Amino acid sequence: MPDSGRSALLGLLRIRELSILLVTVAAAGYFTATSDAFNSAENYQTIAQYVAPWAIIATGQVMLLICGEIDLSAGFVFTLAPFTLMLFSVNGAPLWLALVGAVLVSTLIGVVNGLIRTVLGIPSFITTLGMAFLLQGLVLIISDARPVGAPSEGWLVGVFGGARWSEFAWAVVIVALGQLLLSATRFGIHTRATGGNPVGAAESGIPVNRVKIVNFALTSTLAGLAGILQGTRVGSYDPTNGGFTMMFFAVASAVIGGTALLGGSGTVVGAFLGALLLGIVFDGFNLTGVSANAFNVVLGAAILLAMVLNVSLSLLRKRLAAREL
Repeated sequence: MPDSGRSALLGLLRIRELSILLVTVAAAGYFTATSDAFNSAENYQTIAQYVAPWAIIATGQVMLLICGEIDLSAGFVFTLAPFTLMLFSVNGAPLWLALVGAVLVSTLIGVVNGLIRTVLGIPSFITTLGMAFLLQGLVLIISDARPVGAPSEGWLVGVFGGARWSEFAWAVVIVALGQLLLSATRFGIHTRATGGNPVGAAESGIPVNRVKIVNFALTSTLAGLAGILQGTRVGSYDPTNGGFTMMFFAVASAVIGGTALLGGSGTVVGAFLGALLLGIVFDGFNLTGVSANAFNVVLGAAILLAMVLNVSLSLLRKRLAAREL
């Protein structure tokens, strides 16, 4: 291959999000051709409603996965946060203060996860799995296993999920800030180093445990915020909403978007595209009358294919880079 062609190919391969972007565009094109209802403002909003909570939680999960950890309790923080807000509200707190309190409780859960993982050395899979069941029981106790109505009046309600596109707008802003944090700050460099080479990172002076705790806190904070946004948009807070399903969709979005499960690499933008692809496929299946059970087949195949593709592209990048030297 000529040098100019090799350089161009290597440049394209360095764009980690290129493959998932092409697949997302292809999926959108397919459903546009097979369903007249796909390209409509109402359907775009439906897709945005699928994508927003997955993308918000995936932003935190990407940071955690990159530093070599995972949070299985994020879906239950998603479920708990709205009920925490209502608990503060019915006890006399103004809505804005109840909102702040619910988000802070979510952050505290993440800090506890991080401390258990780093201080006691318990693997994050076990730590957050235990926290997930604890939070699930707590939600059922607080809610008496029944949904409650969400606040419906005031500008704050509109900003935090009540307005038509506010939930998706939050997702776009959070993804942009998450990518900026990961790619343009010292903390992002420390996060990558912690997952890529934890021993070397610690020896170079990076506070590895602190980085992990902050990322656990970030993931729980975003999960709690996503739960409040989602419940406010729907108009009710449901104790059966979220859970492991929400968490797995967020992790799937991150993995499909190119985040390595073993840590060290990934992008928030890639996770957003992964969530967008899942949202398009899920919506397209509904429009074309395909059984919902088939979506799980597509989801599993997409995760496996994404992992194989990521490994293959990584090896190809290394080979082409070695030839340039």
